[in-house]
Amino acid sequence: MRSLSLFRCAANFSARLVRSLSLRTTTNRLARLARSLSIRTAAASLTIFLLTASGCGSVFKDVNVLSEADEIALGRQFSREIEREIKLYQDPEVVRYVDGLCQALVLHSKRSNIPYYIKVVDTDEVNAFALPGGFLYVNRGLISISETEAELAGVIAHEIAHVVARHGAKALTRQLGLEIILGMISGRNPTGVQRIAAQLAGIGGILSMLHHSREAEREADTLAVVNLREAGYDPEGLSGFFEKLLEINDRDPGAFATLFTTHPPSRERIENTREQAAALPVLEGLITDSERFRQIKDMLPPLEKNPLEKEKAE
Repeated sequence: MRSLSLFRCAANFSARLVRSLSLRTTTNRLARLARSLSIRTAAASLTIFLLTASGCGSVFKDVNVLSEADEIALGRQFSREIEREIKLYQDPEVVRYVDGLCQALVLHSKRSNIPYYIKVVDTDEVNAFALPGGFLYVNRGLISISETEAELAGVIAHEIAHVVARHGAKALTRQLGLEIILGMISGRNPTGVQRIAAQLAGIGGILSMLHHSREAEREADTLAVVNLREAGYDPEGLSGFFEKLLEINDRDPGAFATLFTTHPPSRERIENTREQAAALPVLEGLITDSERFRQIKDMLPPLEKNPLEKEKAE
């Protein structure tokens, strides 16, 4: 259906284009485009031009025109820009543990053919995010707030799912489609990636550009549930983490303002993930927690303000 919609949108606009422009003008424009770009890029450029000009926005929102190499190159440059503004947590044992957990999940994901890089951000703020091409960040505060290994695994699996579904690449296509396609990140323009990253003005601009739709969040949840189970973790960890966040937010609004901005949990998402997990065949021995996770948590500095301690005090 989506392919048919794309074809119809392009066909309708093409008909109008031919009526309004001379054949010679149209041919000259396409010839110049073909000379400056590769065949793949030129075809993608024309498609996006036709779709955007004909007002097919609802179809365009899920289009991705970035190659895998483009996506990884952008993610790598975005990570460099972001790491100029954040402080990474350097304890090698903690970093090694988080990376190992991530790689175990990646191995059972639907996109394990690319390398994944996960880093721990040295901040109490509870958040996690993924950049295009397999670059993931988990805040130290999120590790501390997770009560079980399955909860932490659930968050990481959700971020991996954004990479699997190429949500970041789709968001960039949606926001910068024509500029990207017209050669900014092609091999003929090696400075294009740096230019795009610089235009996004640091971590705030980058994360804003990569903001995910509700549909993308639902898809990431669904992929995460399957990924967790396949990797041997209890999918309830994801639902439990979301539920805890909602409960804390009801008692202390704004406690997770940054996290809610990028990954807003809802009662609907909690119910959906639980229903999805329940619909899967029963599998014995799924991991809920581990002694190693407890040891890692004990290595972390205490949070300046821990909402879980407030909850226990009540």
